Amino acid sequence: MGQTGTSVRRDRTLWRLEYSARLLKTNDFRTAAANTSFPAVWTLLARYSGIIPGLFVVVRKNRFFTMPDTVEDKADLRLYSPHPGVRGMTQLDREAFKRTIVVPVLKVKTEIVYTLLKSLKHVVLQRPGLKRVIEDPGDENSRFLILDPHKIPEFSLGESEQEVLNQLNVHPEVSKYNLELTYENFKSEEILRAVLPEGQEVTSGFSRVGHIAHLNLRDHQLPYRHLIGQVIIDKNPGITCVVNKTSIIDSTYRNFQMEVLAGESNLVTKVKENNIVYELDFSKVYWNPRLSTEHSRIVELLKPDDVLFDVFAGIGPFAIPAAKKKCHVFANDLNPESYNWLLHNCKLNKVDDKIKAFNMDGRDFLLGPVREELSKELPLQKEGQKTSFHIVMNLPALAIEFLDAFRHLLVREPCGTAGLPTVHCYGFSKHENPAKDIQQRAEASLGTSLDGRCSTYLVRNVAPNKEMLCISFQIPVDVLCKRPCPDEGKDQTYVAHGFQATPCAVSGWSHLVSPVGHSSHMTRILYLVVECGGCRLEPAHVRQLQGFTRAR
Repeated sequence: MGQTGTSVRRDRTLWRLEYSARLLKTNDFRTAAANTSFPAVWTLLARYSGIIPGLFVVVRKNRFFTMPDTVEDKADLRLYSPHPGVRGMTQLDREAFKRTIVVPVLKVKTEIVYTLLKSLKHVVLQRPGLKRVIEDPGDENSRFLILDPHKIPEFSLGESEQEVLNQLNVHPEVSKYNLELTYENFKSEEILRAVLPEGQEVTSGFSRVGHIAHLNLRDHQLPYRHLIGQVIIDKNPGITCVVNKTSIIDSTYRNFQMEVLAGESNLVTKVKENNIVYELDFSKVYWNPRLSTEHSRIVELLKPDDVLFDVFAGIGPFAIPAAKKKCHVFANDLNPESYNWLLHNCKLNKVDDKIKAFNMDGRDFLLGPVREELSKELPLQKEGQKTSFHIVMNLPALAIEFLDAFRHLLVREPCGTAGLPTVHCYGFSKHENPAKDIQQRAEASLGTSLDGRCSTYLVRNVAPNKEMLCISFQIPVDVLCKRPCPDEGKDQTYVAHGFQATPCAVSGWSHLVSPVGHSSHMTRILYLVVECGGCRLEPAHVRQLQGFTRAR
């Protein structure tokens, strides 16, 4: 490429900005309707405005998003920090976090304190678990209203605050008060920043799956993992279990090893997404709460009576909402645990009679139930018919490699575009132009160009320089269909590497007859597919087989 790391990052950033803006303006393919909002795009623009020369974005505060006040944040680090003695703590000691700070207070008559509180709420101190009104030890008829020292510089009220006090006949004298902050009054970020080694990254974000908080801790955070887990439980009501991923996602079953850091060890949980309830064992199946918007986007493309084939269905986040929408659903997952939870959630949501579930390899699902259903239904389709067929392939690490299963999936005369299935295939990309990369890889797998026939959608940024995208396209008819063999019904024999096979006129599958001269090698090839016309042979589980000839 010849580009520096900086220029590549800039190109990727420009691609994301251009891509997001294009989603707002137009969509050149019906099934890739964008679910991008103005706030998301402007957030992205503002995020990168400082690193792209010539790009400067001004966004009205509170219009699209709220930018943090940097000055105040830095002041927070100094004033609202726990006791410095907690640095390096690995076992949580809540008492050690106590610290006394000096804050401004107003002495107010008890009968008007809450009226004044409403009028001065913008300058009142707000901390977790902290009372803003406290008793005056020397006067039972008065209360102290605690003010934010950042909003009252040098303990002096501004003109607007003094005007409010005059209207309520309150003496505008600000006093100093020694306030003790405890563990309960500190935010989780403040606690972890005080504990972890100074200058190192602090992780307080997590994915929430029901009562479970899921972390991906860095190596330098691991010595503090149990403390981090307990802090997250303390500061997030409803979280009773914290886990940390200890391995990468397994490509076969899409699950990963995890360690319980704090709380109960119960990993069977319940989640609610787009008004649908799912139950699952988080340790055995794949669930990502960050895909909620994408699940909704695809389901919104479906109409009642459409047909959905979900090749890697998981526990049903595409399949169940589609069935609720009165679609006909065929859902499959290789993971037996996902399959069982899929069945469970179908019953839980009362759609078990609308979903046909399968527990098989994704390729076998495409070559079996999907082929069978399309072979039966597509000949019945007519131009202008309302029923659409959608195939969702949400296995970003591998799904593109399954697209070759659509090559000559059906044995029939090429037809019009009526009813041709629309594929929504997901993939990861680290390329400087992820959309182009995903399209090229899909084209290589399909063996045809998708120029002008596909649309890509940026789903999310998975990691630095790693995007998750969805490419949507109708399967080209010349890819999906192969003409019936002109010699159909005649005996033909093909030889490949010494193996002899006879074609099946009905399905296109041919069965191994005998290995020529090598009976001990019978098990080397199980099935061969015959492509009539070109007489091309393919083993079912081997992509290419060289050196075949038609037997004379």
